[in-house]
Amino acid sequence: MSHDRPAMVDTSRGDAPITPAEEPRGCLFALSQPPLMIFLAVVGSLLLMAAVHDLFML
Repeated sequence: MSHDRPAMVDTSRGDAPITPAEEPRGCLFALSQPPLMIFLAVVGSLLLMAAVHDLFML
Protein backbone atom coordinates (compact mmCIF):
# COMPACT_ATOMS: atom_id res chain seq x y z
CA MET A 1 0.00 0.00 0.00
CA SER A 2 1.56 3.30 -1.04
CA HIS A 3 0.99 6.61 0.72
CA ASP A 4 0.27 9.74 -1.31
CA ARG A 5 1.68 12.09 1.34
CA PRO A 6 5.25 13.33 0.85
CA ALA A 7 7.75 12.72 3.62
CA MET A 8 8.03 15.52 6.21
CA VAL A 9 11.08 17.71 5.72
CA ASP A 10 13.21 18.48 8.78
CA THR A 11 13.25 22.29 9.03
CA SER A 12 14.69 22.55 12.54
CA ARG A 13 17.67 24.82 13.12
CA GLY A 14 19.72 22.78 15.52
CA ASP A 15 18.79 22.12 19.13
CA ALA A 16 15.30 22.77 20.44
CA PRO A 17 14.90 26.04 22.39
CA ILE A 18 15.10 25.72 26.13
CA THR A 19 11.75 26.37 27.78
CA PRO A 20 11.82 28.30 31.07
CA ALA A 21 11.08 26.27 34.16
CA GLU A 22 7.58 26.54 35.56
CA GLU A 23 7.60 28.79 38.60
CA PRO A 24 5.40 27.68 41.48
CA ARG A 25 2.40 29.95 41.85
CA GLY A 26 1.01 30.35 45.31
CA CYS A 27 -1.79 32.10 47.11
CA LEU A 28 -0.62 35.62 46.24
CA PHE A 29 -0.88 34.83 42.54
CA ALA A 30 -4.44 33.57 43.02
CA LEU A 31 -5.40 36.67 45.00
CA SER A 32 -4.08 38.94 42.27
CA GLN A 33 -6.72 37.77 39.79
CA PRO A 34 -9.41 40.44 39.21
CA PRO A 35 -12.48 38.10 39.15
CA LEU A 36 -11.49 36.57 42.48
CA MET A 37 -10.90 39.99 44.03
CA ILE A 38 -14.30 41.22 42.81
CA PHE A 39 -15.99 38.11 44.23
CA LEU A 40 -14.22 38.50 47.58
CA ALA A 41 -15.11 42.20 47.70
CA VAL A 42 -18.81 41.44 47.08
CA VAL A 43 -18.89 38.70 49.71
CA GLY A 44 -17.02 40.90 52.19
CA SER A 45 -19.37 43.82 51.65
CA LEU A 46 -22.41 41.57 52.12
CA LEU A 47 -20.96 40.26 55.38
CA LEU A 48 -20.20 43.82 56.51
CA MET A 49 -23.74 44.97 55.69
CA ALA A 50 -25.19 42.00 57.60
CA ALA A 51 -22.99 42.75 60.61
CA VAL A 52 -23.92 46.44 60.63
CA HIS A 53 -27.59 45.53 60.30
CA ASP A 54 -27.37 43.10 63.22
CA LEU A 55 -25.50 45.58 65.42
CA PHE A 56 -27.51 48.73 64.80
CA MET A 57 -30.90 47.74 63.42
CA LEU A 58 -31.87 44.83 65.66
